[in-house]
Amino acid sequence: MSSSSALSPYLAVKDAAAAMDFYQRALGATERFRLTGASGSVSHAEMAVNGAVFMLADEHPDFGALSPHTIGGSPIKLHLAVDDVDAAAARAEEAGATILRAPKDEFYGERVAQIADPYGYTWFLARQIEEVTPEEMQRRWTEAMNGP
Repeated sequence: MSSSSALSPYLAVKDAAAAMDFYQRALGATERFRLTGASGSVSHAEMAVNGAVFMLADEHPDFGALSPHTIGGSPIKLHLAVDDVDAAAARAEEAGATILRAPKDEFYGERVAQIADPYGYTWFLARQIEEVTPEEMQRRWTEAMNGP
């Protein structure tokens, strides 16, 4: 099971087995384990990517576990640190993700791409490119919004 001292997202999806395959191909995730129900559905699974653990399962409406496709989207965005944003975005797109925002250097010191996976979740793929203080971030943000 995941570490009790970590925060790990838990994703409810339609077709968790296919989602696990997608996350392996798109993000380089590895399967830690899965528990299957009598029907073959994934009752619980854990995957890891770049040292971060996330959990997922097929929808279980009786437990309130509904996928973004069932409820009309997810307000949750997942932020994943990667070594190479451009390569990670290309890999995800090749695996079936949609590029929402192409890789770009951002004012807060990260190179970031945003993708949508086929299971209803949005991911930020990011790499820190510079150390930026909160004060400098605010200055850059204010300048971007209001002009110099």
